[in-house]
Amino acid sequence: MAFGWIDEQAEARRRAGLVRTLRPRPADSPLLDLASNDYLGLARHPEVTEGAARAARTWGGGATGSRLVTGTTELHGELERELADFCGFESALVFSSGYAANLAAVTALAPHGSLVVSDAGNHASLIDGCRLARGTTQVVGHADPDGVRKALGTHEGPAVMVSDTVFSVDGDAAPLAGLALACREYGAGLVVDDAHGLGVLGDGGRGAAYAAGLAGDPDVVVTVTLSKSLGSQGGAVLGPAAVIDHLINAARTFIFDTGLAPAAAGAALAALRLLRREPRRAARAREVATALHTRLTAEGLAAVRPDAAVVSVRAPSPERAVRWAADCREAGLAVGCFRPPSVPDGISRLRLTARADLTDEQIEHAVDVISRNR
Repeated sequence: MAFGWIDEQAEARRRAGLVRTLRPRPADSPLLDLASNDYLGLARHPEVTEGAARAARTWGGGATGSRLVTGTTELHGELERELADFCGFESALVFSSGYAANLAAVTALAPHGSLVVSDAGNHASLIDGCRLARGTTQVVGHADPDGVRKALGTHEGPAVMVSDTVFSVDGDAAPLAGLALACREYGAGLVVDDAHGLGVLGDGGRGAAYAAGLAGDPDVVVTVTLSKSLGSQGGAVLGPAAVIDHLINAARTFIFDTGLAPAAAGAALAALRLLRREPRRAARAREVATALHTRLTAEGLAAVRPDAAVVSVRAPSPERAVRWAADCREAGLAVGCFRPPSVPDGISRLRLTARADLTDEQIEHAVDVISRNR
C-alpha cells in the first residue's frame, strides 16, 4: 500500500501522546484568549477590520497574481513604506506570510559557498530556510555570541547569522547587541526574525532591533510577521534597499508566490497606524506578561521570566500538558500547549499570550484557572 507507512506513524504519535487535531473556533467564542498571538488585541479592532473591508472593496478579494505580475497594489507599497519608516529601516518587502519572508531572507542571503550560523532555538521557518539555502549551515548553542564567533572563525567567504529576536517557546530574547558584535568581527550579516518583538519591544513597539540600536544598520536584516501584534496576516523583510532589491530578483517565495491579499494588507496598515497613535499598547503587553509571570511563580508554577509577551509554564509530560490545557479550556480559558517536536528541549509547556487588552481581573482569573487545574 502506497501510504501504509502513514498508519504506522499515526500509531506512534498516538502512543507518545503527540496527536494534533484541528479545533475550529466560533466567531463568538466565550473563552478568555491566552492562546493566540494577538499581542495588542487588534485583530478585532474596528479600525483594523474596517481597513480589511475597505481594501477588499477597493482592490478585490485577492492579489490576483505574484507581486512581479499583478499582485502589487498601491496599498502594498504604502504598507511597505510605513513599515520601514516605523521600524527604522531603509526599505521593506511584504510577503504572503512570515514563514515565506523567513525562507526568502535566509535562502537569498546564503548563496553557494556561504556559511549560515543558526541558533539552536530558532523557529521552524528559519530552520527550513537554512535547509533550502545553498550555503552550509552550522547550528550553535542557544543565545551564544561566543559560539557564533567560533563558527564564523572557521569560514572564509560570505556568512550570515540567523536568529529569532524573541523565541516563541519560552519568550526569552536573543542577545542582539552581542550577536551583532560577533558578526561584525568577521564581516558577517545578521538576519533576525522579529515576529514576537514587533509591537511589543522597542519604543512604541518598533521592535527588538530598534530597542537594541540596530535598526537601519547596513549589515542587519529583520523579518516580521503581520499576523501577531498587527492582527492581520502576512510577513515582511526590512533592511537596506540593496538587500530588498536583491530579494525582489532572487527570493523564490517572493517571485513565485501570489501576493498578499489586499484585505490583509489593509488590516495590517490600519493596525500599524493605530499603534503609532497608541504606543502605550506595547508597554501594556509587557506589563501583562510580567504580571502573569509574577502571579504564576507565586503559585509555585515553573513560569519562565518573559522578555516580551510570551509566558511559558513548564509541564511534567506531553500527556499532562494536553490534559492541563483541556482542563483550562473547560474552565473557560484558552491556553497554548507546546509539545515535542515543537519544543527544542523536549519539555512540554503551556504557552500563554500576554495581550495588551487584558484587564487586571482577567489576569487574576487566568492565573486562578491555570493553578487550580495543574
